[in-house]
Amino acid sequence: MIHWKHSVLAMAAALMLPGCLVTPGQFESSLDIRADRSFTFAYKGEILAANMNKGSISPLEGGGAPAKEDSAYSQIALWQAEGRAEGTGKDNRPDGAREDVAQLNAMAAALAKEPGFRSARYVGNKTLVVDYRLSGTLTHAFLFPFNIDAQVPLPFLAVELRGADTVRVKAPAFANQSGKAGDAAMLAGNSDESAKALNGHFVLTTDAEIISQNQEDGAQPGASGKQIRWTITPLTSEAPMAVLRLKPL
Repeated sequence: MIHWKHSVLAMAAALMLPGCLVTPGQFESSLDIRADRSFTFAYKGEILAANMNKGSISPLEGGGAPAKEDSAYSQIALWQAEGRAEGTGKDNRPDGAREDVAQLNAMAAALAKEPGFRSARYVGNKTLVVDYRLSGTLTHAFLFPFNIDAQVPLPFLAVELRGADTVRVKAPAFANQSGKAGDAAMLAGNSDESAKALNGHFVLTTDAEIISQNQEDGAQPGASGKQIRWTITPLTSEAPMAVLRLKPL
């Protein structure tokens, strides 16, 4: 079993170019949570990158991230160093779009080496196609992914422990938040353009008690327990949410 806490941090760093916001495109995603706190999360499909700002400085510069050669962290450090060097002299960079392509190709290569990623590749038009699957135990909150550069979470999915035996699952990016004003829309990571690309399914399966959930069809019986299935489109305005009761630690 993968040590999910460290692999999520590595994945999160790799997903975030300086000044880059990521949102889901076409995807299939699932989360299985057992009453004993074991879980498996999977995301297979598109991750869209936007709002690239070259030369910005990330909190990673202060240290604390592993410097393993060829790691995702090393890739980010290299991009940041190049950005600062370009800011001190003549700007001889190629066209910005070509630079984005080079960085996104490098990011996909770095992601493919990180735990949890079965594959990651850049397919053009600021779109990554990934196959991600990770298992672990819910002794801490779980986010997929985390925007380190902005220092705020922009999660596709957030699993939050609440009290001794309760967990809340919410998928903010699996909804069109572009019509909502203020920080909520920004945290959900959806602009009008990115919201139009939303197209997928999110399935939660559990043998734990379901306290509440917001899918109008409710939970359906399945071979591995109760199953809640959300269909995500540009018209989806409410983020998938469920609250479960687990066995106490």
